[in-house]
Formats: sequence, C-alpha cells, structure tokens
Amino acid sequence: MPLLLINFPSFDPIALSLGPFAIRWYALAYIGGIVIGWLYARSLVKKERLWGGPAPMSLVQLDDFILWVTLGIILGGRTGYVLFYNLPFFIEHPAAIFRLWEGGMSFHGGFLGCVVAVMWFASRNGISILSLGDITTAVGPIGLFLGRLANFINSELWGRAADPSLPWAVIFPNGGPEPRHPSQLYEAGLEGILLFTVLAVMIRFGALKRPGLILGSFILIYGLARITGEHFREPDPQLGFLWGGLTMGALLSIPMLIVGVILIVLAVRRGAPDTAEAIR
Repeated sequence: MPLLLINFPSFDPIALSLGPFAIRWYALAYIGGIVIGWLYARSLVKKERLWGGPAPMSLVQLDDFILWVTLGIILGGRTGYVLFYNLPFFIEHPAAIFRLWEGGMSFHGGFLGCVVAVMWFASRNGISILSLGDITTAVGPIGLFLGRLANFINSELWGRAADPSLPWAVIFPNGGPEPRHPSQLYEAGLEGILLFTVLAVMIRFGALKRPGLILGSFILIYGLARITGEHFREPDPQLGFLWGGLTMGALLSIPMLIVGVILIVLAVRRGAPDTAEAIR
C-alpha cells in the first residue's frame, strides 16, 4: 500500500440537524448552486457591455425564472434517474419515485428539465430562448461543482479501482477494500472549475453577444468532460457497462457533442446582433 494512499475521511452526510429535521450536504449543494448561480446571473445581466446593449431580460424576469429552473432541475433530474438508471425498480416500487431524500438524480434529466423551463418561460415572457439558455448554462457549472463535492462527501458515485501506486487513490467505506479513483473530484474539476472558467473567459470576450454560443459551448464541453469522467467512474451496479463498453452517463453525453457543435456553428454564423436586436 503506497504511503500517500488516502483513507476516506469520516463525513457525516447530514450537514445540519434541527430537531426532527435534517439538512444533508447534497441538499445544501443544490441550494448553494441555485443561490450563488442566481447572484452570478444577476451580475451578468447588469453588465450591458457583455450583451452589446441592454440584456434581453430584466432582473425581475430573471428573479421570476429562478423558481421555474429550480422545478426543472428537480423534476427533470428525478425523472431522468427513474427512466435512464433504474426503471425496473421504480416500476415495482412506484412510491419510491417521490422519496427524493434517498438519492437518485440524473444530470441529463435535470438538463432536459432546464431546457423545458427555459423554452416555456422565454416564450411566455418574450425573451430570446437562446439568450436565456446562455445565462442559465453560464451559471450551471457552479451547481455541478458543488454537487460533485456532495457526491464525494456522501461516498457515492465513486471511481473504478485504481492502481495501488496512485498516490491520491481513496478507500471508500462502501466501495470495498481496494483503492479507487476519487472520480467525484475529477468531475468537480472538469464539469465545475474548468467548464466555468472557459465559459467565463468566453463571456468576457463577448460570447453573450452571439445568442446560443455559451449554451452550445456548455453542452459540448460538458459532454466531453462527462465522457472523460465516466472513464474513471464505477458504473451503476444495476446497469453496468452498456453498448461498446460505455456507461449510461457516457452514452447520454454523446448526443450532447452533436447538439453543442450545431449550436456553436449556428451562433457563429448568425453573428452578433445589433443594438436594436439586443434590446428586443
């Protein structure tokens, strides 16, 4: 056993207890991601220079949208997990679908829920769907980063068995005796820090002036990051490896590569709108 092999620290999955009520780290990750993302989104909407004029949505509209996107994340994430990851179990135990505190959320389902929320809210409020999608995905890596940290704290979604010589391999308490890749931290770095940094730099250089460019870049880079992360992550036991030796997470990410490229190409070809179009 290597000298630097890491024994998993003893985390309590419950962050705060108030009598019979318990707040888990995973719930705090969702709350923190939404709140911090909302504050960051407000700061982007306020800066007209990033949009080439007034933002295509008001702060009031953005504040109203938070409830919509929160519902999209939760309902879509749970629906995606039920359909993509454990449908036979939930067919036999339908009541378990509503026991969210037991875990089980899917990013791809949550993302589709966000898409529905964006399209519905934008059409009802006369906002550009692509621009609202841009602002939503610009803040998305914040929640992804916090969520992956919560996965690590909960000792869930751990990685595949690692070479014993890997100095940062972790022995998870429910992952058997072998050292494993801390794949949750890999994904936190790729889907959170790296993705947020790339999108922030793009925004600084005027990407929001081309509706759909940030959205497409998020979809493309996330897909690449997720496929990379899945290479180190232990597949879900009820699914195992699927077609071509890929995991469900990798398979669901492949269409994102295609959609992301299409949105980026269309945004670049469309060009930046003039001031009048930006105000519209």
